[in-house]
Amino acid sequence: MEAKEKQYKQISQEILKYIGGEENIIGVAHCATRLRIVLEDNEKAELKKIEEVDLVKGVFIAGDQLQIIFGAGLVNNIYAVFSKLTGTEDMSLSDVKSKSAQKQNPFQKAIKSLSDVFIEIMPGILAAALLMGITGLLGQKGLFGPKSIVEMYPIFQGINRFVQIVSTGIFTILPLLVVYSATKRYGGRPILGLVLGAIMLHPALADAFEVAKGSQSPESISLFGLPVQLVGFQGGIIIALMMGYVVAKLDQFFNKKVPDMIKLFLAPLLTVFVSSLLLFTIIGPLGRELASLVTVSLLWMTQNLGIFGFMFFAGIQQIIVITGLHHVMGAVEAQLLTDTGRNFINPLASVALMAQGGAVLGYVFLNRKDTKVKELGYSAFGSVLFGISEPAIFGVTLKYKFPLVAGCLGGMVAGAYVYLSKLTAIGFGTTALPGFAIAASENHGHMNYLIAHLIALLCGALFTLAYGVIKNKRSKAIS
Repeated sequence: MEAKEKQYKQISQEILKYIGGEENIIGVAHCATRLRIVLEDNEKAELKKIEEVDLVKGVFIAGDQLQIIFGAGLVNNIYAVFSKLTGTEDMSLSDVKSKSAQKQNPFQKAIKSLSDVFIEIMPGILAAALLMGITGLLGQKGLFGPKSIVEMYPIFQGINRFVQIVSTGIFTILPLLVVYSATKRYGGRPILGLVLGAIMLHPALADAFEVAKGSQSPESISLFGLPVQLVGFQGGIIIALMMGYVVAKLDQFFNKKVPDMIKLFLAPLLTVFVSSLLLFTIIGPLGRELASLVTVSLLWMTQNLGIFGFMFFAGIQQIIVITGLHHVMGAVEAQLLTDTGRNFINPLASVALMAQGGAVLGYVFLNRKDTKVKELGYSAFGSVLFGISEPAIFGVTLKYKFPLVAGCLGGMVAGAYVYLSKLTAIGFGTTALPGFAIAASENHGHMNYLIAHLIALLCGALFTLAYGVIKNKRSKAIS
């Protein structure tokens, strides 16, 4: 035990030396596999030397954090010693993320804030999406035979019906949850966000979907001389995001301006009234146009660019991950699901991720005699299987460059198969193995999901191997 403690202390001292000393540390925490350090100046970190430290399986900078991969279990032991050495024992992972966010530019902060809104409600969305996947598996014909499971075993009919109801509940009030989460994220009182969300879905308003079909006519009124149609905001995800921000800022404003004597009742009254007025006169109409633009643009890509559009998106999706812009896709996917009932972005993102996993395996095979590469590669690939590509990208593919390109090419090939097989999803937020459950069942969706990912994995690995072999032959020829 003493030998281990001595080893961990030596590792911690070396890391401290190579990151610029204790004075360069803003915060320290750890996740399941990585030691996470926020530095005052990232330029002072000597990444190559940190990589050579004993037991380190990889190192990269992401989200303005220095992340050092040790692996599950081991990272806890290293953190205990390192945090004690640097006097940062009381910091949590959320504290470190907050410190990291303080260093971001306005654009990065805006992207992160959108991500935070959906992170707050993601557990509910994932639970509902996975339950929808289960009912899809129970009701799909041809997956386990000519009949569905429910038809073969009627005992499951009641369970299937129950799961159908449970799985769709959150999607009926999703705009309400988004307003709540956005209001909380932008500094307002969440209860006021809930109030605006309830107003958006008020039963006295005409159902937005029925109005769009032409089967229901909305009531028209005049507000301060402005004509307003009393239509609900079912499916208004982008509107809900905008309203959450508006509610939060109005709440802050009125809390500052209203005298303390009447603040308790007047500030929330003004916030709700003004927010509602803006919802029906400005934010709602503008948000509907933006939502329509997003959906129409995506559908235009599928209809006019066809297979090339799918290949392009799958090819660059992991490049988008590197920039951090992928965090905004949750809002886009939610809007797409609301408008069309299907999400073609999710399987494209999933095969793009899996192709990077294939590139990692290809690189590991090329360097199979290097124990450190194998340890890092297998750990990164394990994360890919559960929908997390950052260790694979920052630890292997981006670091060595050609595996990243090979993975992108593998994603393009798999993206073409997604298009040809008409593969879509019924949810969002989960990819790779967990994403199987939310694959849409039509057109043999679950089988095609597996085939698309196998194509991505194999192509990512084969393209990496091919380049590695060619590169080695050229090196030998020159020498």
